[in-house]
Formats: sequence, C-alpha cells, structure tokens
Amino acid sequence: MSYQIDDLDRKILRELQRDAGQSLDDIARNVASSKTPVWNRIRKMREAGVVGQQTVLLDAEALGFEATFFVLIRTSEHEADWQKRFLSALRERPEVQEAHRLAGDIDYILKVRVRNARAYDTFYQALISEVRIHNVTALLSMEEIKFTVALPL
Repeated sequence: MSYQIDDLDRKILRELQRDAGQSLDDIARNVASSKTPVWNRIRKMREAGVVGQQTVLLDAEALGFEATFFVLIRTSEHEADWQKRFLSALRERPEVQEAHRLAGDIDYILKVRVRNARAYDTFYQALISEVRIHNVTALLSMEEIKFTVALPL
C-alpha cells in the first residue's frame, strides 16, 4: 500500500516521534488541527506501514545495563545454513539491540547492550559456541554522545 505523506502528516509524525504517549488532543493542538482528522491520518499511516510498533524507551543505565559494545564480525562462511543459524542466534539474544549486514571488509555489526564486560564475555562465548565465526572485534562505547530513533522529517 502506497501512502503519500503531506505537511500535516509530517507534523503528526514529528509529534509521535517526540512523544507517542501524548494524548490525541495534544497532538491535534500541536499540529494546529482537530482530533478526528489527526486520528484518521494516524490510522491510515498505521495501515500503510508508515507508523509501526509503539513502545517505551527505557534508561538502560538506570536499569544496570552500563556497557554497550559494537561487535564487528567477519565470517568465512556464507552458506544459507550458516546464515540461518547465525540470524537465529542473534534473534534469540536480547542483548543484541541491533544487527546489520554490511558491505565491505566487515560482514556484520552488532550493537550489544549488557551489564558489564563479564556479561559481554558470556554473550560472546555463547555466540561462538553456536556458530563458527572467523573474526570478532568488540568495541566498548566509552560514552553515548547522541541517541535518537527519530527520523529527520
């Protein structure tokens, strides 16, 4: 389904990105529209797949997840069976917040959030016990300088 986004839709999407938990009345007021048209647009954008799952952002450090590792993976295996096992292993691990297949010298990059370095080692040992990986480089993030999930609308 194709959906053409106009200026009012962009305003609505900015508001949803800023705070999806705000009331429909607040969104309508902030985009200078009324409640019913805003609701209809949000519903249509959901149906079209423009607006997806709504969730809550938690403070990882406040919950004890103090270490973020970016894990660079090189593999010499590119068979379908290996990929299936590797992707399954990643999906089963809640520590993996993001996983990307890359072009270039590195095959995959993972964003892994854990409590500490020992927890990362446990994650690493479990991963390499399930799938053969040629080379793994783990980079510890010393400081998160910017984080957003908002798109630049």
